[in-house]
Amino acid sequence: MNHISNDKMNAMFKSVIDMDRNSVVICDTGHKIVYMNPAAVKNYSKSGGKALLGSSVLDCHNERSREIILKVFEWFSQDIRNNMIYTGHSASKNKDIYMVALRDSDGELIGYYEKHEFRNPETAGLYDYSLSLV
Repeated sequence: MNHISNDKMNAMFKSVIDMDRNSVVICDTGHKIVYMNPAAVKNYSKSGGKALLGSSVLDCHNERSREIILKVFEWFSQDIRNNMIYTGHSASKNKDIYMVALRDSDGELIGYYEKHEFRNPETAGLYDYSLSLV
């Protein structure tokens, strides 16, 4: 079996996140923003974009949203099986929103992120090599 180095594997995982057209903001267990993919940097540019790295995600939300984030985080912390929760639907953007726990190989909670799943059908043609979707 062919093995690849951890560095190469990490680069592959980072590329998966970077190529996502949806915003991915990863937070550690202290609620600090530790990573934003290019879509998130662009999407949150009016709020500071890349300058948000290192800041608390709680500071980017109103009081009600902060309470929800903390409640979900507590739920993630209670059980190794608590890993993903539905947090809402945006009718205007036709997307469902989830919070997802990130765990290490021992199942220890190491962070979390918000996942956006759009429900609109793709408008690009099948195998349209004349454009890149990202």
